[in-house]
Amino acid sequence: MNFDEFTGEVQHRLELPGTGETVRAIRATLMTLGRRIPEGNAEDLAASLPMEIKWFLTGAVHDHGQRFGWSEFVSRVSEIEQTDRSAAAYHAKVIVDLVSTVVPPSDFQQLRDQLPESEDDENWHKLFEVVDAGGWGDAEEAQTGGGPQSPGDQE
Repeated sequence: MNFDEFTGEVQHRLELPGTGETVRAIRATLMTLGRRIPEGNAEDLAASLPMEIKWFLTGAVHDHGQRFGWSEFVSRVSEIEQTDRSAAAYHAKVIVDLVSTVVPPSDFQQLRDQLPESEDDENWHKLFEVVDAGGWGDAEEAQTGGGPQSPGDQE
C-alpha cells in the first residue's frame, strides 16, 4: 500500500473532507503512538507502512517510550489533530485498524503487548475496539446495522 492508498482509505473510513485533515489525523495518532511505545517497536511497526506514514512513528518522534494512559493519549491526539476528544479517539481506533491490516501480525501483536489492555489499568483496550470487532467494515456494519441482507434475513 502506498501513501495515496493509505491516506485515501483513512479519508474514506473517517469521511474526512480533504487530504489535509486526513494527514493531520494520521500524524496525530501515529506520532502519539510512537511517543508511547519503545523506539524499536515503533520501527518494527513502521517498517511495512508507506515511507511518508512511517516517518510519523519514527522520524517525527524524538522521545519514545513515554508512560501515559489511554486518556492522555486521546488528549494528545486531540490537541495535535485540532479536534474534540471523541473524534480523536474514534480516528485513532480506525487508523490503528488500518495499520493492523498493513503490518505483519507479529508486529501488530508487539504493539498490543506494549499497551496494557485491562479494564482497570490504562484502558488501552479501547484503542483496539475496531480491530477486535472484526475490522472496520464489520465494526461499521455492526454500528449502523447496514450491509447486505441475505434472503433468509428478510423474514
